[in-house]
Amino acid sequence: MFNLVVLTGRLTADPELKTTNTGISVTSFSIAVNRRYRAGEETQTDFINIVAWRQTAEFITKYFKKGNMIGIEGSIQTRKYVDKNGNNRTVFEVVASNAQFVESKKDSAPSAGGEDAASFSNADSSDFTEIDTGMDDDIPF
Repeated sequence: MFNLVVLTGRLTADPELKTTNTGISVTSFSIAVNRRYRAGEETQTDFINIVAWRQTAEFITKYFKKGNMIGIEGSIQTRKYVDKNGNNRTVFEVVASNAQFVESKKDSAPSAGGEDAASFSNADSSDFTEIDTGMDDDIPF
């Protein structure tokens, strides 16, 4: 069985980094995702709730702002609870395991910090080194 969700959409608000009582980073936000439609019909938009934990949450809150296009990979999670009026409620949300940029930096709003990153899936950007691109003449094709 699979529970895999891949979405691209625009953030509806700036994501805020929060911390649990045990010190774990978390953010929750929603993205606006266009639904497929037939030619000549008006586009439908769905607002999908997303939650991200730990490094993924830190990455999203550092590099993404309201209106930015974001790519999310994750799984659907459901939670049930009883609201303050005694009604049973069910929440559907996507738990993000990977987030990435979908548009170029020049097409998106300026990011805070001025740093650049291409994608994130629980990896630390300090683990990567820049490649010297001046060696193109040595490529045999």
